[in-house]
Amino acid sequence: MIEQPAYTGFGFSDVEWGLLVGLPQSVLTAASAAESDGTRRTMAENAAGLETIAAGRESASPLVAAVAGEIVSRVGDPEAGEELPVIAPSDPRAYLEDVLGRAREAAVLLAARTDEGEAGAYKHWLVDIAEQVVGAASSGGILGLGGDVVSDSERRFRDRLSQVLND
Repeated sequence: MIEQPAYTGFGFSDVEWGLLVGLPQSVLTAASAAESDGTRRTMAENAAGLETIAAGRESASPLVAAVAGEIVSRVGDPEAGEELPVIAPSDPRAYLEDVLGRAREAAVLLAARTDEGEAGAYKHWLVDIAEQVVGAASSGGILGLGGDVVSDSERRFRDRLSQVLND
């Protein structure tokens, strides 16, 4: 007997599961790219995002726990000291729009395939990832002093993500 992939238990196709598994890390990258912060701050944002993704393994939502578990198995576990490579999109604005479009697709998919609680838990988790990333390092300032904890562009991305997901 051939063992079925975990996502079939949730009623998703391979492509749909790919969307749901890829989106959290894309949200992390987009939230970080919303404001050019420099390498040190971007690394802090990546670490905060990966920790939030990994924490999803403890979610009461079976969907969030499964997605988070798969992501951590693919990219590494922050509890083991593993870090994500810093990804800097060549066109941050286009990347943000792409991520928001995929978030919209995911919201539609979740509404069609899961109950309201599962959909809400996943969408809230995505917004929490963005929130943790944008709040991880201040933007602006000089030599790490001053600046805003959350810049206007970071706030705009987080708020637009929340609107797209209706979270």
